Amino acid sequence: MNRNEELYSVDTDKSVTQFVRDFGKVAKKYDFVVNNSDTMNMKNTFREHGAAVEDDFDLHMMHVCKPVKSAKSLSVNYERAIFMPKFVMVFSKDGRTQIRYLSFNSADIATMVPDDPKYPESLALTYSKIRSMIDEAR
Repeated sequence: MNRNEELYSVDTDKSVTQFVRDFGKVAKKYDFVVNNSDTMNMKNTFREHGAAVEDDFDLHMMHVCKPVKSAKSLSVNYERAIFMPKFVMVFSKDGRTQIRYLSFNSADIATMVPDDPKYPESLALTYSKIRSMIDEAR
């Protein structure tokens, strides 16, 4: 895994809340959904489970999915499920809103889901689209 290729790391002048809102709108425009809108604010989620976190804890973990494409993909091969959870992380650091998105390269995908030659290219397109949606929401 090459960190510089697979970790998409950008920032924005927008607040965490504003970026999350804008990203949700952009995702919807391209038929993606944020599956966990009610639990992506990790401060609230952790507190609901009894964890103590500071009031300024502002990590949001957005689970991004394209349900129609995912259903078709998994119908072909359940082994693909290991790549289905796609998370966009949003948090504050040094006075800026930070966005992180981790993907995999085609060679790694092919190794983890062997005998599925079309999937690495298809998944690479999805990863690229999510990165472009991040940029559009910034």
